[in-house]
Amino acid sequence: MSKYDVIVLGSGPGGYVTAIRASQLGLKTAVIEKESLGGVCLNWGCIPTKALLKSAQVFEYLKHADEYGLTVKEFDKDFDAVVNRSRNVADGMSKGVQFLMKKNKIDVISGYGTLKPGKKVDVDGTEHSADHIIIATGARSRELPNLPQDGEKVIGYRKAMTLEKQPKKLIIVGSGAIGVEFAYFYNSMGTDVTVVEYLPRIVPVEDEDVSKQLERSFKKSGIKILTSTEVTSVDTSGEGVKATIKTKKGEEILEADMVLSAVGIKTNIENIGLEDVGIVTDRDKILVNDFYQTNIPGYYAIGDVTPGPALAHVASAEGILCVEKIAGQLVEAIDYGNIPGCTYCTPEIASVGLTEAQAKDKGLDIKVGKFPFSASGKASAGGHKEGFVKVIFDAKYGEWLGCHMIGTGVTDMIAEAVLGRKLETTGHEVLKTIHPHPTMSEAVMEAVADAYGEVIHI
Repeated sequence: MSKYDVIVLGSGPGGYVTAIRASQLGLKTAVIEKESLGGVCLNWGCIPTKALLKSAQVFEYLKHADEYGLTVKEFDKDFDAVVNRSRNVADGMSKGVQFLMKKNKIDVISGYGTLKPGKKVDVDGTEHSADHIIIATGARSRELPNLPQDGEKVIGYRKAMTLEKQPKKLIIVGSGAIGVEFAYFYNSMGTDVTVVEYLPRIVPVEDEDVSKQLERSFKKSGIKILTSTEVTSVDTSGEGVKATIKTKKGEEILEADMVLSAVGIKTNIENIGLEDVGIVTDRDKILVNDFYQTNIPGYYAIGDVTPGPALAHVASAEGILCVEKIAGQLVEAIDYGNIPGCTYCTPEIASVGLTEAQAKDKGLDIKVGKFPFSASGKASAGGHKEGFVKVIFDAKYGEWLGCHMIGTGVTDMIAEAVLGRKLETTGHEVLKTIHPHPTMSEAVMEAVADAYGEVIHI
């Protein structure tokens, strides 16, 4: 039996980052992985999807080359080549994780890990033990009873990334980050896309102004949007699919080549031994304290399997905090009110903190500022004037309550708001911090200026 200080079950952005930090802290560490190092994020999620979206973006540039004073006479897409590029990017990242494992002297144990009592993990018949076992098994595409995935005509995000043939018509059920990213990609590639959302607006977790802007942008691009709509059944018996939908007006049938189910995620907590060990779960999540300890000493859980936001950067932060606590370092609990969320369709979406509606629901007296990219010199020069930056401040104390952005490159801008909120920056301090011109980021300063009645360029 191999003996370690730390064993991490799963090697996604939660697991492999946790293992590296544990090794840096001098802990003898092993990672157990049943598929490829890097987990879903590197192999089937965050990274390869961004490669697909970049190809779509370049294709969009070619379509609109004349708007930049350029003439491109002949161009076309090669769907197979686009998919292959995405897979190659993912493979490269996974190999990078393999290098990091070797560099940090972390043992990689390939196989299916099952938790056992007494701080042990069984991997395909071989037991390994550790003083601390960290569960980081992540999640997968959630299936609805009325929308079972067959991998051919009703698919999840994983299959949507590796289709052998581009569909002519696609129905996407769900308009969260996964749904709208694939909507943008397939629409840009020339697929007729319809997005079906059960709630009254798309990207429903975002600020309402952001939802409205994305719907306008998507409709302008030719994407059909059906909100307050439910898919009640799907008929796959014919050549394509027939989806029965229920709207406020009644029932109707949508026809397409296939349906992409993007209705959220299901945690990977079945058949990993939680019941045998006695680890408590609730509503598909493993319950943990502020430092990710489960109810059973020596067993921990991080990432998508816990109640926090199911985001790669959250899983990484949780894992680092978990092993630093194990190593005896003085750490403070993560502030889940200051987690940035990013969606990489075009236009991009990035947000942190309270929405305007949430701030009002709390009864706060607020100042709201908004700066449109149509007034930005950099956005005009770049040819991407859609979108805005919106900021929300507490009127009495100047606390930065929330920041919401939609537009080109905003996922690279949101960190200013996250850092500012972490440092308890006030609106006045942001306003008096000189931002470079011309940049997209100066829209943050301009939005703050709008909140305080000092905006210059609108």
